[in-house]
Amino acid sequence: SGRTACRGWGTEARGTVTAISRSVAAPAATMQLRFLKTVLQPAEGIQKCTSITWSPNSKRMAAVTTDRVVQLFDEHGEKKDKFSTKPADPAGPKNFVVRGMAFSPDSTKLAIGQSDNIVFVYKLGLEWGEKKSICNKFLQHSAITALVWPSNRHNELVFSLSEGKVKVGALKTNKASTLYAHPDGAYCVSLAASPDGGSVCSGHMDGSIWVFSFDDGAGARLCTHSCVPYALSWGAAVVAAGSDRKVAFYNAHSRAGNGAAAPPQVFDYGSDETVREFASAAFNPAGETVAVGSFDQFRVFTYHESRSAWEEAGVKEVQNMYTVTALGWKPDGSSLAVGALCGNVDLYDACIRRHRYKGAFEFTYVSTSNVIVKRLSTQSRIVLKSHFGYQVSGINIYRDRFLVAHTADTLLLGDLETCRLSEVPWNGSGQERYDFDTERVCVVHSAERGELSVVEYGRNEVLGTCRTSHTNPNLLSVRVSESRADVNGRGESKKIAYLVDLQTVRITDLNGGAGDG
Repeated sequence: SGRTACRGWGTEARGTVTAISRSVAAPAATMQLRFLKTVLQPAEGIQKCTSITWSPNSKRMAAVTTDRVVQLFDEHGEKKDKFSTKPADPAGPKNFVVRGMAFSPDSTKLAIGQSDNIVFVYKLGLEWGEKKSICNKFLQHSAITALVWPSNRHNELVFSLSEGKVKVGALKTNKASTLYAHPDGAYCVSLAASPDGGSVCSGHMDGSIWVFSFDDGAGARLCTHSCVPYALSWGAAVVAAGSDRKVAFYNAHSRAGNGAAAPPQVFDYGSDETVREFASAAFNPAGETVAVGSFDQFRVFTYHESRSAWEEAGVKEVQNMYTVTALGWKPDGSSLAVGALCGNVDLYDACIRRHRYKGAFEFTYVSTSNVIVKRLSTQSRIVLKSHFGYQVSGINIYRDRFLVAHTADTLLLGDLETCRLSEVPWNGSGQERYDFDTERVCVVHSAERGELSVVEYGRNEVLGTCRTSHTNPNLLSVRVSESRADVNGRGESKKIAYLVDLQTVRITDLNGGAGDG
């Protein structure tokens, strides 16, 4: 194909890679991207990759080009299946283009928006080989231009129309309703969902970017970008870019004194002849790193928390790749898929750093707050994530099974066999001891406070605490039974017995009941 992949960072020359030459301080944690393989080969001519999406469970990736065939890959980028999309009119010609795709939050369905005025929802199931079927369709009066499936809207997907409307499709009723509409009917060119799934934003032909919140049910103009925001994504900020070669980061929640959006942070490449218009953008799952695609290259920007500013982290150049038309981060943050004008899709390994632990585990930091823990003997993996976005500072594994990690304000505990993880507020000294003798819970001994804390794996709160100076494991008993419990946990037996003094045993009900002396 004549394409040359450059495995590294840099902009010094085509086909070579060096450190990016710019007088800015390096970010505290720089994302490193390493070429893995080409999962979809390029065509002889133009066959634009129009959409790439990953299932939330990170098990599948879907990619589609202008040939209208959806290619399905497993978590390693191996092609496993494919199917042809259908026109809105079964008897009509196949002259449409797939404008957007998105998996459902439970990873069992795939929504496909098409330029022939329809959204199809395919039921794929969780396992390869399950029968595919169309479970929903939303026929409209104008072309679908973009599509997203917010992470907390399990039965509602969002799509935009060429007439400037943004609609929500309800799977239960099979009906679509308008969330908001551009007042002048400006063509909607791009769509993005917030990381928490509570909001969506849309970019329009007049340069305006609108935001809709599901909580208050209202749409409002966020800003007017300097050009048509063809590249639009939402992470720690809303990033927008287009033909004027400017990349702007907007704070979706910060407002100036007059109620308008706060001024954006802008990177202007208008004077750089090696940079052409930007066509695509995608944030990593943590929202702190974004890739922005242009011609023969894509640039990466990282948020520097201590400076409260975005910084250039590097640029990846690939000769003869042509325009990067689609980008998709794997939900666990470990891979970036890059689609281009000739239909090729390349996979890149993404991490901040990677190291081995006692020769038995591998820790891959895909962001400051997300770490993939892999057992080398079985290749099984679990994603350790701070739900508060805090930086994970240290990880230890006890008994080849139990995981303990710290952030500045929280404690993370996990069971690698059950894949249950917990994150609880914590301000300890770092000298705590951990008791893993009881299934489902960890008992944390804090000698500094003379306190025992019980944490149940899978719950992000401390189950209970007690004060005692008798912390020998032989003088402590915790029992957690999950039998006869309702959906709220009522009916579960959760108790701790410990010594108050040498003559007194106290039994405390961790469900909130009274203790018995």
